[in-house]
Amino acid sequence: MDKIERMKELNELLSKASDAYYNTGKEIMSDHEYDALYDELDRLEKETGVILNGSRTQVVGYEVASSLKKVKHTSKMLSLDKTKSVSELTEWLGEHEGFLSWKLDGLTLVLTFDNGELTQAVTRGNGETGEDITQNARHINGIPKKIPFGGHMVVRGESLMKYKDFERVNDMIEDGSKYKNPRNLCVGTVRNLDSKVTAERNINFFAFNLVSADGYEENSFAERIKWLASLGFQTVYGVKTKSETLAEEIKKFEASIADNEFPSDGLVLMLDDVAYGLSLGETSHAPRNGMAFKWKDETADTVLREIEWSASRTGLLNPVAIFDSVELEGTTVSRASVHNVSIVKQLKLGIGDTLSIFKANMIIPQVLENKTGSGNAPIPEICPVCGGKTEIKTSDDDVETLFCMNKQCPAKHIGKFEHFVQRDALNIVGLSTATIETFVSEGFVRKFSDFYHFDDHKAKIVTMEGFGERSYAKMQEAVEASRHTELSHVLYAVGIPNIGRAASRLICASYPTAEQIEKLTVDELTAIDGIGEVLANDYVNFFADEENLAEYHELLKELDISEAEPISADSAIAGKTFVITGSVNIWKNRNELKAYIESLGGKVSGSVSSKTDYLINNDSTSNSTKNKTAKSLNVPIITEEEFQELVK
Repeated sequence: MDKIERMKELNELLSKASDAYYNTGKEIMSDHEYDALYDELDRLEKETGVILNGSRTQVVGYEVASSLKKVKHTSKMLSLDKTKSVSELTEWLGEHEGFLSWKLDGLTLVLTFDNGELTQAVTRGNGETGEDITQNARHINGIPKKIPFGGHMVVRGESLMKYKDFERVNDMIEDGSKYKNPRNLCVGTVRNLDSKVTAERNINFFAFNLVSADGYEENSFAERIKWLASLGFQTVYGVKTKSETLAEEIKKFEASIADNEFPSDGLVLMLDDVAYGLSLGETSHAPRNGMAFKWKDETADTVLREIEWSASRTGLLNPVAIFDSVELEGTTVSRASVHNVSIVKQLKLGIGDTLSIFKANMIIPQVLENKTGSGNAPIPEICPVCGGKTEIKTSDDDVETLFCMNKQCPAKHIGKFEHFVQRDALNIVGLSTATIETFVSEGFVRKFSDFYHFDDHKAKIVTMEGFGERSYAKMQEAVEASRHTELSHVLYAVGIPNIGRAASRLICASYPTAEQIEKLTVDELTAIDGIGEVLANDYVNFFADEENLAEYHELLKELDISEAEPISADSAIAGKTFVITGSVNIWKNRNELKAYIESLGGKVSGSVSSKTDYLINNDSTSNSTKNKTAKSLNVPIITEEEFQELVK
């Protein structure tokens, strides 16, 4: 194949991948594969001097193909040039100051505010035309409902999903069309025609650039980000830097990747002098005032030993590659999700194959390529959990997934039992996922109340691998201890969709008896500060289900429930928002400190923003992301002792 033909083929592959990702939220190739093909196309264009019509190197974003309203951007949105070389990035910065921040991995939005109100939110689209998602944007965390600025303002930022929210939502998807990563799920959510979906999925927005604001003349990029934070926006974390400090700052970002709640695929370096940066203009596809820095993926070769088909509560059987352990990004890795049957076939997986493994965004282990491609891995015809028949289902996007067709498959209930025993729920210490899976498979556990009748199965349990009289006695001790609990723990334990620990405490503080909480109406629930209509509807629907109600009543018979502690409305910290990080000394753990704050009417958030009143960290000199963000926003960092004084 000559170079021109190869360029045509590359453009076709890249266009197909881009369309699938942006218009369906699905991936037909990994970021690593896409970047490799893009770089090959770019290299061939430079070698031949030919750029084909419609080349992907000249196209930004995607062609809009949904039923959302189309909006033309007032200024074209281009992609930054990228590099994986620290020295190249340093050379580019030269003698200038820069603002180095996370390159967030989500969906870029452009927000317009007029007279303090959000008037429009538009996706990036193809850089010239995007989609109007204003209604959905009103349900995204980090976008203020009203700002103290009366003029016309345009802000750009990234909409993202936390890793924990991605796992929660993906686990609830039952039609086989699970998402491969948080970015894809965020894209599908923000562009969904039902704004209720956006509200339920907990999307976050981080502003990363002030495009314009009437009468605002600050010229420092870093100061403009701080100003956006002062207006109530959640903003990207970043630092000012010069060439001589750039390499060290990059190392600090890299060291904190593991602590990130949000996906990031690198860094962005912008010239801090905004006017100078804009004066440099742009190329046909990239502005000259910034550069993207992408991490060099560390890879390792290993041997595939097994494909484990992991069952979910929906009946979906997810393939997981089990391979010889390798060291990647400072951790030992021995397994990676392969996501679905289509990818198993695409990778031509077979036992004994040599795989190349890497960590996507330096976090999530993935199979980069199969170097031998034997393709001999069988797709199981029976469920590994219940022995029932399996079936391959094909989605509208031609993605094949494997399902267990047995409605009574015990695996479909494992997830709710895992939740039931955790610390913030009934706190049955020592019951691991493996033990729960075994007990479910043996038929010992089919409903919540069964956890309190293991004595019916003692004779068999003590003979099982990993058990004996001593292990059994220890387990029973934990079970008996869990009988004595608070109502809010019970409410959280039964697994009502979207009702977390904090919401459970709020509800039980207002309605402190087991009889009351099962009969609450949507109006009664939404009257509680902190409970919205979406949560209220999920709550009422849960107790309207006769099976759920019966299981709840059976569980109550096994428990000794103490009265809920009232939430204080007149304490010194009532209404204040706290973030807790690092180790704690006075309280047993951070969850205990969180519960104490909530009992006094305070709130606890997972990330620092302009709405945070205090960051509790016993190490105020730490270089953690949360400490840096707190300092940039002038949020006080206090120790546990200082918190105690504050409460007094």
